[in-house]
Amino acid sequence: MWNQIQKSIGKLPCPEADSLHRQSIQVETETVHGEKLALQCMGCDACVENKGCMCDHSTQDLKSVVNEADVEDYTEANSSFAHSVINMIGMLIGLGQLSAPYALENGGWASAFLLVGIGVICAYTSLLLGKCLEKSPGSRSYADIGQHAFGSRGRVLATTFIDLEIFMTLVSFTISLHDNLKTVFAGTQLRLPLWTKLSTSQLLTMIGVLIALPSLWLIDLSSISFLSFGGILMSIIIFTSVAYIAIFHVVKVNHCIPVLHLRKIPAISGLYIFCYAGHIVFPNLYKSMKDPSKFTKVSIVSFASVIALYTSLAFTGAKLFGPEVSSQITLSMPRHLIITKIALWATVITPMTKYALMFAPFSVQIEHSLPDSFSSRTKTIIRGAVGSFLLLIILAIALSVPYFEHVLSLTGSLVSFSISIVFPCASYIKISSAQLSKLSLILNATLLAFGLLLGVAGTISSSKSIFTSLKRDHSA
Repeated sequence: MWNQIQKSIGKLPCPEADSLHRQSIQVETETVHGEKLALQCMGCDACVENKGCMCDHSTQDLKSVVNEADVEDYTEANSSFAHSVINMIGMLIGLGQLSAPYALENGGWASAFLLVGIGVICAYTSLLLGKCLEKSPGSRSYADIGQHAFGSRGRVLATTFIDLEIFMTLVSFTISLHDNLKTVFAGTQLRLPLWTKLSTSQLLTMIGVLIALPSLWLIDLSSISFLSFGGILMSIIIFTSVAYIAIFHVVKVNHCIPVLHLRKIPAISGLYIFCYAGHIVFPNLYKSMKDPSKFTKVSIVSFASVIALYTSLAFTGAKLFGPEVSSQITLSMPRHLIITKIALWATVITPMTKYALMFAPFSVQIEHSLPDSFSSRTKTIIRGAVGSFLLLIILAIALSVPYFEHVLSLTGSLVSFSISIVFPCASYIKISSAQLSKLSLILNATLLAFGLLLGVAGTISSSKSIFTSLKRDHSA
């Protein structure tokens, strides 16, 4: 439903449309990625800056544009090649950068071929989404492709995976918040009379989430779009911090990376695929281009840049910290450095800015599903209450399963493989079956099987790791 809202709102005329493409770049997503979709649900920057945009973001108008039959297709496709490349790179850089060094060190330097290979495959599947859109001009979103290929069940399945990815990514963000708060406030003791069984880090995480919770009650969803810049700042700080440590030899690069740990490949494959899981918003990027025929070049340039970025960061982090590298690179950096403190605080603040952004699609969907007889105040209360309840569930899960690398691996294996490899290949085979050559059919079927194999293996491996960690902590 919310992807329909996203598509329809994109059709509203706005004089600042080009500014939207630049300012809606989301660096943290990993969803990934769900926050990019959230921003596209929230209108344009002209509305945020009170520049007299023609968009009306009232709940009633949201409901009126949801009915696609009542709205003409007049989307302004004005994104240039450069803007599209910047947007795609922004969509691809996210939580994966925190775990790339950990994944490489655990998998061995030979697993870098898997990191690069998955990136190349994801670049190819992004092109498949573009070809699916070419064959179905009426399709404008990821879920639309699912419906064109497999009917209403395809739309439901695609939407389910998208929602699941948003939920699991929020859990990962909250675990990251917990881990970094624990490091920032190391040595601090905090106890509350009614919560004596909770550790200081758990209490701090609860406080952080409660501070962010009011943002879910904002009436004007477009007013939270400024939060998107937190992700951009975080990525810049992390890359700058690691580069500073390596260039100025703050930590000696003298660790040997093992060749290959074959038994760990299923688990780290989930971490690797999460680095490239931006496919949910690629159809929207394709439709926003002034010249969609350049989408292939956009994908090649963007993925080549991101693959190089992730690979260099993975090798640098692994060589710097070796077996001591943490599942989040910020937790391995020397604590006494000012740049480390800045990086840690950026990693703490960023998750707190993501909740409202990533919950925005659900908020719009909830308001749309409520009866027209409800007043705006009642709808706001219901929307805020449901969002708060879901956020508290996410908090409870994050505190109960505080294993960042395992949860992120599970997210990648269970959801990202399906969204980034399996679904695009299956949709393309279904839509283009009559025109596919035998070689092309074999290639796409092989990639589909590859995605399913690693997805299932990674899901089993990461699930076992979570249960083993839970059992170990419980017994301790």
